[in-house]
Amino acid sequence: MTALKNLIQSRRFEAFITALIVINAITLGLETSSRAMEAAGPLLVALDRIILGVFVAELIARFAVHRGRFFHDPWRVFDLLVVGIALIPATAGLSVLRALRILRVLRLVSMVPSLRRVVGGLIAALPGMGSIMLLLGLVYYVFAVMATKLFGASFPEWFGTIGHSAYSLFQIMTLESWSMGIVRPVMEVYPLAWLFFIPFIVSTTFTVLNLFIGIIVSAMQAEHDAEASAERTALQAEQETILAEIRALREDVRTLAAQKETAGK
Repeated sequence: MTALKNLIQSRRFEAFITALIVINAITLGLETSSRAMEAAGPLLVALDRIILGVFVAELIARFAVHRGRFFHDPWRVFDLLVVGIALIPATAGLSVLRALRILRVLRLVSMVPSLRRVVGGLIAALPGMGSIMLLLGLVYYVFAVMATKLFGASFPEWFGTIGHSAYSLFQIMTLESWSMGIVRPVMEVYPLAWLFFIPFIVSTTFTVLNLFIGIIVSAMQAEHDAEASAERTALQAEQETILAEIRALREDVRTLAAQKETAGK
């Protein structure tokens, strides 16, 4: 069991699994090409099944090593779910599961430490992002009601209802054809409409969305600092262990030297 544990925790094994994930991503992409399937369809399918078998064997090995602690690590649970979806037979009613096989590529997140830090930062940012989403929703609702009242009569396809207004405002927020597509036509009928749209863009695109970025960056920095602190603590503990062993060796040497002196006398 120790040898199996050393194997699955080695860098070569992780690099091997990572390479298989990349190869599997390429083969799954090639399976969407009719030309590639005509040229090497059986080979691609065989590679897909072999790689899936390796993933299953890897998970079995990890479960054998960790046993009940297997489910304590969310990344191992994530790998289990991703591989488990690929094992479900893609029958007529579940044919969509064949498309979900590409989810195996997401295993790169659990295999690459830098990607794990990014995802960890995003998860840590969710509470703050929820508050920003609530604020953005309030801003959207207020501006959607105002836009429906102000411009709905003349532009019902854009602002006829609150839903239409919210969708049009979302387009404006993303700055996708906002000026020539929506705002300027509205300003031809309502010359002072810019007094409505400019504050909306400033308060959403340039303020609220930047709050999103700030929270995510702050969470990722905190995740990086926590990991760096854990590494420093582990290194310090290792150094203290080495120093303790060196002190013990010195004491052993002194004891041996004292014994030799006593024997010589």
